[in-house]
Amino acid sequence: MARLTRDARTLARVGRLARRPAARRAARLARDVRYGRLERSLSLATALGSAITAAEIYLEHDRAGFGNRVMWWPVALGPVGVVAGVAGFADRRAAHTALPVASAAIVANGLQGTYLHVRGIAAKPGGWRMARYNIELGPPLFAPLLMCMVGGMGLLASVLRRER
Repeated sequence: MARLTRDARTLARVGRLARRPAARRAARLARDVRYGRLERSLSLATALGSAITAAEIYLEHDRAGFGNRVMWWPVALGPVGVVAGVAGFADRRAAHTALPVASAAIVANGLQGTYLHVRGIAAKPGGWRMARYNIELGPPLFAPLLMCMVGGMGLLASVLRRER
């Protein structure tokens, strides 16, 4: 009898588990992850991440009084990311057209926000010489990078294959 490779043994084990309904769903998910079929899942994750991030940004920028008009841009891009993510989940064409455009805009806005937050920390008394103090009490340094991550999920979703 020929010796099975590790991949063949794993697939055989997954096949035995797939006889049960819950295990069948888990086996399908494992197979989709293994072969890079995550377009719909990441599209939905992008929509959810955009909604949560936009709400958090709104609360933080409202606390700052929206002192700069540019502070409204990430709040406005949140619903755009939600709509594009849900559309990418529902439709293959939207996942390859609307989702990457919206995600690229979200990433660009996140990079712009990172620049503005770095500039805001530098403008605090003491600037970067008092980095520990100013990073804690100034604009959050890593918050705009969260926006970049959400946009990056959308860009990744648009290049991956669709689940079956």
